[in-house]
Amino acid sequence: MSDAQTGDIADHRFPCDQCGADFRFDPAAGQLTCDHCGHSAPIEGMGRSAQPIRELDFDAALNAQLPEAEIEETRVLSCPNCAAQVEMGDAEHASECPFCATPVVTGTGTHRHIKPKAVLPFALDERTARGAMGDWLGRLWFAPNGLQNYARKGRKMQGIYVPYWTFDADTQSRYSGERGTVYYETRTVMRDGKPEQVRVPKVRWRSVSGRVARFFDDVLVLASTSLPKRYTDALEPWDLAALEPYSPEFLAGLRAEGYTVELSAGFSEAGHHMDRVIERDIKFDIGGDRQRIHNVDTNVDDVTFKHILLPVWLAAYKYRGKTYRFVVNGSTGRVQGERPYSAWKITFAVILGLILALAIGYGAAMSQ
Repeated sequence: MSDAQTGDIADHRFPCDQCGADFRFDPAAGQLTCDHCGHSAPIEGMGRSAQPIRELDFDAALNAQLPEAEIEETRVLSCPNCAAQVEMGDAEHASECPFCATPVVTGTGTHRHIKPKAVLPFALDERTARGAMGDWLGRLWFAPNGLQNYARKGRKMQGIYVPYWTFDADTQSRYSGERGTVYYETRTVMRDGKPEQVRVPKVRWRSVSGRVARFFDDVLVLASTSLPKRYTDALEPWDLAALEPYSPEFLAGLRAEGYTVELSAGFSEAGHHMDRVIERDIKFDIGGDRQRIHNVDTNVDDVTFKHILLPVWLAAYKYRGKTYRFVVNGSTGRVQGERPYSAWKITFAVILGLILALAIGYGAAMSQ
């Protein structure tokens, strides 16, 4: 199977060479499978760990100087409610947003963007992901039974590739600060009318300065705003060592979300992460018992990046007028989502707690 042609609209439909029906990517088999006739086909190059995934130059991208081969166009649906941009096929004209269950009509425009360089293929199929979600919901005692049953028996989950940026950078930081050494003074204090000696900690500060250096590899930044970041962060860790060079065959039968966090904004967030790590490095370099950092001057060089796609199984249910969203890491099965509460279950628990408290109190009173 070959990649889409540069400059054309990216096509993620691949006809079976036996019957002409559409292939889909089968996570269990790690290949393309035709549900109509059962024929399968491997994805060329999949699993060849020797294949390097080439980084792109950050400055070139900011100046719109990337080679045309690194750019693609896709037809997208833009949700009016959550602003998700989801790639849609040519034959699809009406749909429901997989992120928030809002009915929408697909647009006819195209989205020109930086092509993904790598993809982490789905390792779990929809049935396994649904089972993981059902188990997670089952552990939420206060969740409404109706929602639990609806989610378990409802429509299928959507397989979505969520966009991320990764950044590499070489940093050198000069700093100034203070190193604190803890020592103790003995003082006499009065307690209950009697003198008592106590040891009081003090800190002796000394000015310091120095340099630290660190190479950052694959700083991961979510490139979408359609899902709450607390959900996607909780799906980590991701096995980035298992990334495959991007091929549209991995998207067969699935969807991919277009990035809505631009490259510059993504690097700004990555910079905050780098700053925290550099601060930790500086404190370690200062040493001592306590550290104060007064000034940091960091040079960032050789910045490169990748646009990658990570697998998420997604369910969005409207239950009694409210949307509940659940996400499953398509590689590990980790689950996150809305934590719904049942009013009657909470009321029952409160009443039961009061009854138990009264029973314990009555028992204690009778024993006296």
